[in-house]
Amino acid sequence: MFTTYVLYSAGHNKIYIGYTSDLENRLASHNIFATKGYTVKYRPWIIIHQESFPSKKEAIIREKQLKSAKGRELIWNLIKDT
Repeated sequence: MFTTYVLYSAGHNKIYIGYTSDLENRLASHNIFATKGYTVKYRPWIIIHQESFPSKKEAIIREKQLKSAKGRELIWNLIKDT
């Protein structure tokens, strides 16, 4: 099982979109273990959206959809409504 997820950094008003086969460990990586990369600068992150897929291919397709202009608009609207 694979998960496409959206993280939000409230302190910096940033989003991050990705996919993984282990969401719990991936979130720990973003918030604790990583020492370089985009997400290190904007900690802490919270999960604001996630979707599960049976295959990696489907998760990647959804990740690309969410990274599009319409996908990002949907995410920002979700944040505003929360």
